[in-house]
Amino acid sequence: MSWLVTGGAGYIGSHVVRALLSADLDVVVIDDLSSGHREFVPADVPFVDASILDAKALDALFDRHEIDGVVHLAGYKYAGESVKRPLHTYDQNVTGTVALLAAMERAGVTRIVFSSSAGVYGTPTVELVTEATATTPESPYGETKLIGEWLLADQGRATGLVHTSLRYFNVVGSGSVELRDTSPHNLFPLVFRALEAGRVPKIFGDDYPTPDGTCVRDYVHVADVAAAHVAAARRMLAGEAVEPVYNLGSGEGSSVKEIMDAMVRGTGIRFDPEIAPRRPGDPARTVADGALAARDLGWAMTHTLDEMVSSAWEAVRWAR
Repeated sequence: MSWLVTGGAGYIGSHVVRALLSADLDVVVIDDLSSGHREFVPADVPFVDASILDAKALDALFDRHEIDGVVHLAGYKYAGESVKRPLHTYDQNVTGTVALLAAMERAGVTRIVFSSSAGVYGTPTVELVTEATATTPESPYGETKLIGEWLLADQGRATGLVHTSLRYFNVVGSGSVELRDTSPHNLFPLVFRALEAGRVPKIFGDDYPTPDGTCVRDYVHVADVAAAHVAAARRMLAGEAVEPVYNLGSGEGSSVKEIMDAMVRGTGIRFDPEIAPRRPGDPARTVADGALAARDLGWAMTHTLDEMVSSAWEAVRWAR
């Protein structure tokens, strides 16, 4: 029996695949390689090059492999770009999830761990986000992730589907040098590309009511995020109850200045970030409480900020 990882050739998905394998769980991957990389998937892991929108490909996969459950990471994951491409975002994230759930129902697969997002919270009005914090997404991406959670809940009530959704914030770092974040929009790759091109990264606002005046955000290492997916899967296999949603947060966060200081230490490239005006809508502090995930999934932040930066930078250099 295997776990199907949708989007398993992507940055987070490929780490989840390896974490599952390390836990002695067999894995099957489906990915259309629109943003993933075939080389991120171990050669001995069964791989289907297809979209989850392809019902025939999904049915064939479930027919060919005995699947215990699904870790669903496939989707269009760019919040800013989703504003420009709302229909594409809904098609990939909502229609795709409907297609996956329908195929699971046809195949009798009753467990799913869903990759959700802090985007469901929009701009929180509280300093510490809990699972009870109001969900007010502000982008098509955040909306589709929240709809995905609703779909799982509705299917659970209708069919007994066992499900949980993991909401995480800024995923960074690398758990293995051959796996890296290649997103054109995420913070770490943007800073690395700027430094390699000789440009100075920017800090947007240094007059916030925080200890050093810069915004505070949650940053979590990708290996820790992957471990939470495995813990959820194993809990389901053991027949233990899971909550509908879990936040994967640090409870403390890091400031933008702290990130930049860690970038200097991790890359060895000295720079003084440019201070730019505040961006409209940026809250001073957005940090999540991970207590519920700690209770049920053994969730813990096991990597320091310096380790997040150095591991990500090492993967970038390895890929050259």
